[in-house]
Amino acid sequence: MLRALYTGASGMQAQQTNLDTIANNLANSSTSGFRSSRMQFQDLIYQNIIMPGAAASQQTTVAAGLQVGLGTRASSSEILQLQGDLTATGNQLDLAIEGNGFFQVLLPSGETAYTRAGSFHTDAQGNVVTANGNPIQPAITIPQSATSVTIAADGTVSVTVPGQTAAQQVGSIQLALFPNPGGLSNSGGNLLLATTASGDAVVGTPGGSDGLGQIEQGFLEQSNVSVVDEFINMIVAQRSYEASSRVVQAADQMFQLINNLGH
Repeated sequence: MLRALYTGASGMQAQQTNLDTIANNLANSSTSGFRSSRMQFQDLIYQNIIMPGAAASQQTTVAAGLQVGLGTRASSSEILQLQGDLTATGNQLDLAIEGNGFFQVLLPSGETAYTRAGSFHTDAQGNVVTANGNPIQPAITIPQSATSVTIAADGTVSVTVPGQTAAQQVGSIQLALFPNPGGLSNSGGNLLLATTASGDAVVGTPGGSDGLGQIEQGFLEQSNVSVVDEFINMIVAQRSYEASSRVVQAADQMFQLINNLGH
């Protein structure tokens, strides 16, 4: 019965972590470029009371054995890479990726971060930056005299300046692709960091033959959170938490009965 107490408690703790993940998904259901997470679980070690394959006699062995599991735990939180809906904004520096890939952003530490949130701006020097002022990579500078900015599906950035009839190319946006994008690490601020699990970034031209998506100017990608699915996951987590708590209650009642035997 002591095992049942701790096993039930492990189920409650795992579902609490699951509910935390669901809550974060729902809280970011309106965050541009947000990638939802899915909690995964694994069972814990087993106590082998009778080992499967143990000798039952000189000629026979135990076919099934007797093993008692000791509960569960949250093993990983996978970032889902489903495409979010694209919303037209009309802003010439709002960019969405239709397909695979991430925008590259240079952090103050010198590290490169990755994002699907394409709401960009220009700073005082005309550099294209995120809302937090982190420049996009490769760096692109928009002349302050530019009257319009055009970003092609392949990432080519062109501007129109007074006195010139032809558009002037000022840079090209490149996207990054990972062997395992689910292994990226969330760092907040709509930014992801590469890890050993994600593999090294493969940088290329949008819409190229390497599987990278194309850029859509004047659009933003919305969160890929499905509110309906998250509510269903919340109900399942709540019921699983309740079931584990009932196990703890049942074990406690059995302990109570044993303690009352001497009275």
